[in-house]
Amino acid sequence: MTTKYDRTREERAKIILSREHAITKVSIGVFTVQSQTGIGSYRVDAHPDHFICNCPDFTKNGTMRPCKHILAVRMYLGIDAANIDVAAPLTPSKSYSQPWSHYNHSQATEIEMFDQFLYQLVSDIEDPEQKTGRPHHPRKELLFCCIMKAYSQLSSRRAQCLFHQALQRSQINHDIHYNALSRTLLNNEMTPILRQLVRFSALPLAGIETQFAIDSSGFRCSSFGQYCEQKHGTKRMHNWLKVHICTGIKTNIVADAIITDENSNDSPQFEPLLKEMSAQGFNIEEISADKAYSSRKNYEIAGQIGAKAYIPFKENATGEAKGSPLWRKAYYYFQLHKEEFEAHYHKRSNVESTFAAIKKKFGETIKSKDRIAQENEMLCKIIAYNITILIKESMTFGRGVEFNS
Repeated sequence: MTTKYDRTREERAKIILSREHAITKVSIGVFTVQSQTGIGSYRVDAHPDHFICNCPDFTKNGTMRPCKHILAVRMYLGIDAANIDVAAPLTPSKSYSQPWSHYNHSQATEIEMFDQFLYQLVSDIEDPEQKTGRPHHPRKELLFCCIMKAYSQLSSRRAQCLFHQALQRSQINHDIHYNALSRTLLNNEMTPILRQLVRFSALPLAGIETQFAIDSSGFRCSSFGQYCEQKHGTKRMHNWLKVHICTGIKTNIVADAIITDENSNDSPQFEPLLKEMSAQGFNIEEISADKAYSSRKNYEIAGQIGAKAYIPFKENATGEAKGSPLWRKAYYYFQLHKEEFEAHYHKRSNVESTFAAIKKKFGETIKSKDRIAQENEMLCKIIAYNITILIKESMTFGRGVEFNS
C-alpha cells in the first residue's frame, strides 16, 4: 500500500532527477546523488537485491521506506519505470524580482554620494592634543582623503584633483598634499581607527543583519615582472596579506576585518571578530564558517554571545564534548540532519561573494610597500566598499544613513 508519505518521497525524487547531473555514476553499482536542496550529495550503493544510502533518512528507516535518493537512482536506472509519471508537474522554484530601479539609481549617483557618506563617517574622529610643533592636519581630513583615494584607485598625485573638489565643497578645510597621505598610511596609530571605521560603516545595517559568515582571502602586495627577472636575475616574488572578514549574508556588508600575514591561521581570528562585533552592537544570531574554524573553542565562543554556529566537522572529529556541550550537540545535529545543517552552512558563500566584489571593484593588489601602510590601505578599501553598499541599500529602503560612532 502506497502512503502519502511515500508519494511525497517520490515527488522529491523526481525533483532530484529533473536536475542536470544530479546523479553521477562513480563505479559499478555506486552513485552519488545531489541532495534535494542542491547542497551536498549522498552515496547510493545499488546491489542486485537491495539499495543502501548514507543519508540520515535511510540510516533511521532502512529499507522499510526507501529514501528519495534511492528512489531517484531507481528511476535513473529504469527500475519501477511504470510508477514514474514523466509529465508530472514539478514544484517551480520561487523567484524574486530585483529592485532594478533602485540599483540603477544607486549606481548612477554613487560617485556623487560617496564623498557625502564618507564625510559623515569620519566627521567625529578626534585628534590627540598637540602641545608643540606645527599644527597637524586633522585626522578626519587625512583619512577622508586616504579612503577617497582607495575608492578612486588613483595614485596620490592623480587623486589630488579630488581633494581640491572636496576643499571647494567644504568637506575638508585644508589643502592636503599627496605626501601627507603616504605619511598617514605609514602611521600605525591609524590602524585601530580604520578598523573602527569598518565597524561604524556597517552599523547602519545592524538592524537587518543578524546572520553572518566568516572567511579569509589573500591580497597581493608586490611582485617582480618578467623584465625584472631577465634584466636583474631576480626570482618572481608574490607577497600577500591575509584579510579576515565577517560579512552579513543579506547585504554582504563587512561588519569587521582583521589583517594578518599570509601564513597565519584562520581559526584564531574567529574570537576577536565576533567579540568586537558583539561589543559594538551587532546582534549575531547565526554564524557560518568553513572547516578551518572548526574547534570546540569557537563553538563555545559563538554560544557565549548567543549565536548558533554552523561550522562543518573535520573527518577525524568525534562527538566527545571535552568540556564543550555545544560541540557535542552540533556534532550530532550535523550527523543526523545534514541537509538542514548544510542549508545554513551554505550561507557562507556570501563571504566569498564579498571578497569577489571587493577585488573586482578595487583590485586585489595593494600598492603600498611598507607592512603598516599595506594594512591601512586594505582597510581603506573595505571602508570604501562598505560605503558603496550603504548607498545601494539607502536607495532600496528609501531612507538616509546615520553613523553611530
